[in-house]
Amino acid sequence: MSTENEGTAVPPAPSAPPVPVDAPAAPAPQGQPPQGQAPQGHAPQGPGPYGQDAPGQSAHGQGASGDAAQHGVSSSAPDPSWPPPPPPASPSYGDGGSGSGGWGSSYQQPAPKSGRGRGGLVAAILVAALAAGGLGGGLGYTLAKNNDENTGSTTVSASTSGGDVKRDPGTVAGTAAKALPSTVTIEAESNSGEGGTGTGFVFDKQGHIVTNNHVVAGAVDGGKLTATFPSGKKYDAEVVGHAQGYDVAVIKLKNAPDDLKPLTLGDSDKVAVGDATIAIGAPFGLSDTVTTGIISAKNRPVASSDGTGSQASYMSALQTDASINPGNSGGPLLDAQGNVIGINSAIQSTGNGGFGTGQSGSIGLGFAIPINQAEYVAQELIKTGKPVYAKIGASVSLDDSSSGAQITDQGTTPVEPGGPAAKAGLKPGDVITKLDDRVIDSGPTLIGEIWTHKPGDKVTITYERGGKEHTVDLTLGSRVGDN
Repeated sequence: MSTENEGTAVPPAPSAPPVPVDAPAAPAPQGQPPQGQAPQGHAPQGPGPYGQDAPGQSAHGQGASGDAAQHGVSSSAPDPSWPPPPPPASPSYGDGGSGSGGWGSSYQQPAPKSGRGRGGLVAAILVAALAAGGLGGGLGYTLAKNNDENTGSTTVSASTSGGDVKRDPGTVAGTAAKALPSTVTIEAESNSGEGGTGTGFVFDKQGHIVTNNHVVAGAVDGGKLTATFPSGKKYDAEVVGHAQGYDVAVIKLKNAPDDLKPLTLGDSDKVAVGDATIAIGAPFGLSDTVTTGIISAKNRPVASSDGTGSQASYMSALQTDASINPGNSGGPLLDAQGNVIGINSAIQSTGNGGFGTGQSGSIGLGFAIPINQAEYVAQELIKTGKPVYAKIGASVSLDDSSSGAQITDQGTTPVEPGGPAAKAGLKPGDVITKLDDRVIDSGPTLIGEIWTHKPGDKVTITYERGGKEHTVDLTLGSRVGDN
């Protein structure tokens, strides 16, 4: 699963091939013009451009040892009295210099025939044609005028232009028109001058903007951040706090305006598969882009990385087929009423691509952080500037598995002394298969599910030991910070 990169500008479209000059009765050459142009089941399966996840990740964000996504043109017989010129020696468009005619071949105008009779005949025909055209035009206007006056026009015209049409709040256009003014395109630049583009949305009237950690990660240590609204107004911004594990960050506008309108937050727990979705972002740098789709799955375990070589991010994601591309990161995923139900964060891709940039593009598998989780994280970042993670206090294996999350027996303290797992009697070698009613098939799945909860939440753990199944209740502990 690959967390999609910050978008890049779209290169200019290729220039169109030159059009041959038309000539009367010249046989057209045969031929064709050239033709133009965040894992399933368990994670991290097939990580994308952000690299491989580190082996051995604990259920609270630490590794087992302490460190842890033509047309053919027919021609009649040539006129022997007016032969066309031979094809030029210059290469045709895209033919590799074969010397044959076609797209891009230059055309030499034939020498004019001698004789005044022919020229006079052409002129006479031209004058007659113009006279007939004028007569026909005048007659047509008269008939049309009489028809309008007597029987009414047979065409139907809109009473108003497209801009005056009322669009109901429940339509995509109505929802987008309401939400767009509260979204921003974020440009982040590091101290070294490297940068990228992402998206964010207004979280409160104080100027806080919620986005992805991987959008602003490069600008955390003294970099430059700007946020541009669809109106064109641009503001400098600063990072308030970022949570690498959750892939959530909060920035704040400098000299924020007084008329900010925060987007309404929905309830991601109540989202159902098949619900309509609207995604807003800046794919490949194309700001204020709106795409639509549905919720195609819930609770999808996704692991991704921000490309810096740091620990992976984990989420139990909302999956959508709304088109999400590099640059959509951090943008809102809305329901049909315009409520934010998620933060667009990652895409599954088949490989490199995307306008020749080497970046992957949408194949209809996008993933968003549920807003219920993101809201809690954002509030903690605004309060303290640091993320708070729920934990069970045990390190689990990140190996691909379908049987569960095994508590590793490696490291000095695979089970934290006095931690929630130790108090519940869990031991190295135990395989956790369920957390409440969620099936756990791997370590990343367990981590993603734990992080949907808050510290202090009580959960039920189902695990296997020695071929027997056991169930135990425990209270989740907490860890402050990403390290």
